[in-house]
Amino acid sequence: MAEKKQESFVVNDRRLFTSDGEVRTETVEEKPTSAPATENVDNQATNSPQTIPPPPSSKEQQAQAEAYRNSSQDLDRQVEQSGHSAKELEMTFERFMASLYMTAMMQLGLMHEQGGQPQIDIIGARQTIDTISLLSERTKGNLSPAEGNFMQTSLYELRMAYVEVTNALAHPPQAAGGNIKR
Repeated sequence: MAEKKQESFVVNDRRLFTSDGEVRTETVEEKPTSAPATENVDNQATNSPQTIPPPPSSKEQQAQAEAYRNSSQDLDRQVEQSGHSAKELEMTFERFMASLYMTAMMQLGLMHEQGGQPQIDIIGARQTIDTISLLSERTKGNLSPAEGNFMQTSLYELRMAYVEVTNALAHPPQAAGGNIKR
């Protein structure tokens, strides 16, 4: 019997930005490895050859927050000068939830950009729906009635749409007259 060859792989973070939105300064070179993958996913962060950079200092965080506020105020002034209200840009919980809802609908292929074709990302849709579900569980008792109702209605609609799309993908319609018995 032939011996099974055990292959391994290394996951490198190639994102251009850090989780704080800063441009990454380090670059990661790909190095092929021949060592077998013996670590599980939970241990990869601690056993990784990459070191985690230290968090920004309090002074750096304050400077960054101030720069963000100044940039936001500049944008607000430009919006006001164009005849619109800067309040339209203000992020609220409902807007955040609406953004997740629209993202999931686009991932399900039920909405698309004007002039564009619908694209289905069923795994992305599932993750977005699961994210809303997670938020629902973690924010229980901390939402206004309107926020809670919006979240539950969104979850219901998205879950129903997900089931419909996955059923349609699993059982596509058959061509007319193809398997009709007489």
